[in-house]
Amino acid sequence: MMHLFPNGWIHYLLGGLLIGAGVSLNFVFTGRVTGMSSVFSAGWSFVSQRAFFQQARFLATRYWRLLLALGVVLGALLWRSWLGPSADIATGLPWWRLLAGGLLIGFGARLSDGCTSGHGICGLASLSLSSLLAVIIFLATAIVSVHLLMSLGMR
Repeated sequence: MMHLFPNGWIHYLLGGLLIGAGVSLNFVFTGRVTGMSSVFSAGWSFVSQRAFFQQARFLATRYWRLLLALGVVLGALLWRSWLGPSADIATGLPWWRLLAGGLLIGFGARLSDGCTSGHGICGLASLSLSSLLAVIIFLATAIVSVHLLMSLGMR
């Protein structure tokens, strides 16, 4: 199992527990779903006048979602400062591949009405059938994509 987790597995477990606890507590105390693609769209409501971003569901929640996004960024910065330089993870990928991947993921998240983690964490927890279907499609697409790229000699 160590070949799957060469840097250990405890931090993954702790991270998952903290994410699950945060999402659950937010829903229990506020009734709000903590989806990051909604945070993205609500953030765009500040700068874009397009009808999609000016929907009432984004306008009404954009301030708390902005604070949530700020908390995610500050939490990552605190974690990095605690770990020091060992927290730097180099992908080894050129910037244009990262940008292209981000654009594809962002488009897919909006197209499927949520991101993989939003459907997987929030949607499945609320027993949403559409989230279950989305997660199945996400996983199947990822498995096919990895095998296709590996067959082409890419890693």
